[in-house]
Amino acid sequence: MKLKKLGAIDIGSNSVRLLITNVIHEPTKGYTYYKKSSMIRLPIRLGADSFMKGKITRSNRQRMLEGMKAYESIMKVHGVEDYRACATSAMREAVNGQKLVKKIKKATGINIEIIDGEEEARLIFESKLFDRVQPAESRFLYIDVGGGSTELTLLEGGDIVTSRSFKVGTVRLLNQMDTASEWVEMKTWIEQNVTPGSDLAMIGSGGNINKLHKMSGKKINEPLTMRYLNAQAKILSALTRDEKVTELGLNFDRADVIEPALSIYKSAMQWAHSRHMYVPKIGVSDGIVRDLYHRKYKDELEG
Repeated sequence: MKLKKLGAIDIGSNSVRLLITNVIHEPTKGYTYYKKSSMIRLPIRLGADSFMKGKITRSNRQRMLEGMKAYESIMKVHGVEDYRACATSAMREAVNGQKLVKKIKKATGINIEIIDGEEEARLIFESKLFDRVQPAESRFLYIDVGGGSTELTLLEGGDIVTSRSFKVGTVRLLNQMDTASEWVEMKTWIEQNVTPGSDLAMIGSGGNINKLHKMSGKKINEPLTMRYLNAQAKILSALTRDEKVTELGLNFDRADVIEPALSIYKSAMQWAHSRHMYVPKIGVSDGIVRDLYHRKYKDELEG
């Protein structure tokens, strides 16, 4: 058995995650396993700064620095051999994003890449969306809802047909920073690129849809229906933020964004005329690990 311990840092608009994964190759079986060793999530809402003020504020810059120092130490303790750190829309749109990247690099040695929507979609596709759910359909509209953007990707036969990133996200909606024109653009894109049919299903990713799937009690290969999403929207709308925390067990930084997220998922599902949505519970960090392994270590372990 051969092992590589790899790390992925996903710097989003609503939180910052560190995933540590044991990549295990079993030569006798000819199979490679990806086993999560640790997942840590820091509730640093960079999007609230970036989308409203155009820059990361001093307090969040300091929190980011302390968080990256902690992640550096955690990766050392776990014996992480290699990692990749990626930042998405909040850091892309902040005028001082690159300056913060340099400061973190100097203080911790962690090199952060600010990636575009296309690379973000590619990394998510690398996470092997279908391995966990094994759907019967052959065409899929993949949707990843983040704090600052929504990534849409049309998949047919396991291949990417087309993809697009839209500036519609939970933190933007929460702070009324979304625009009607961007919603129209997203609706038009779906209607022009997605042909409705029984062979079409949605695949959703993101912390909010993962939480909604967990709340449903369904197995990982069982999709969510529009009926269920509508019912949850009704329940959530009747609760205050505090009640969502105490009665539903949501984290504080999840309680205020889950409704905006749900509205985005429901809209895309409605526009695509899809009946259900699979939730494999994967994301950018999973894709980062797989992409890193295949680019740098696959030949070493499997050769």
